[in-house]
Amino acid sequence: MSTINHLGIIMDGNRRWAKNNGLLPQQGHQKGYNKLLEVGQWCLDKNIKILTVYAFSTENWKRSEKEVGFLMKLLKKALTEEVDKFNKEGIRIKFLGTREKLSKDLIKSIENIEEITKNNKNGVINLCFNYGGRLEIVEAVKEIVKKGFKPEEVTEELITQNTWMGDIGDPELIIRTSGEKRLSGFLTWQSVYSEFYFTNIHWPDFSKQELDKAIKDFENRNRKFGGN
Repeated sequence: MSTINHLGIIMDGNRRWAKNNGLLPQQGHQKGYNKLLEVGQWCLDKNIKILTVYAFSTENWKRSEKEVGFLMKLLKKALTEEVDKFNKEGIRIKFLGTREKLSKDLIKSIENIEEITKNNKNGVINLCFNYGGRLEIVEAVKEIVKKGFKPEEVTEELITQNTWMGDIGDPELIIRTSGEKRLSGFLTWQSVYSEFYFTNIHWPDFSKQELDKAIKDFENRNRKFGGN
């Protein structure tokens, strides 16, 4: 069993994997989605209760209309086809991100799966979709202002409670695949004391062995949280 309760993953490299294999970007994204389902099961097996993944950033709208359209259809299909599976396994699905620019049909599907799975207790998958870490903080501040709090009443706990993540808890470990060594706006508020693990492996090729390697690396670290 893992000592990690909350794992974050930046699922990078779908397009690079597709290019390396002579495939279209859409085929890379499909393969990446299939990998997410696999990794979710691995996390369950290791008693990792919370999995938060970076699926689509607010910057990803800059990609081609064809690619973005495919990603939206892939998400809609997943929400429709996987809801019974997640519910049967006791997994709660939660979306972190803004609904701006999303179609009404997609928003309805998001709300539907969140409602159906909201009482499930075996684990949580947080999908950061149409997400930006700074935007999350901005929206949290707006909520606090809207609720009428005075400046002297604002605390870290209050900001945390008003983020999209809420008080689920910060990730102990964040993995990023495909060689980049930055967070790119992932969990800006929640990652202050997370440990990081970077691998050159593209997301579709991420394996159970690489997950084990990341967890072992994490468990060998001395986490001081600002102490000596």
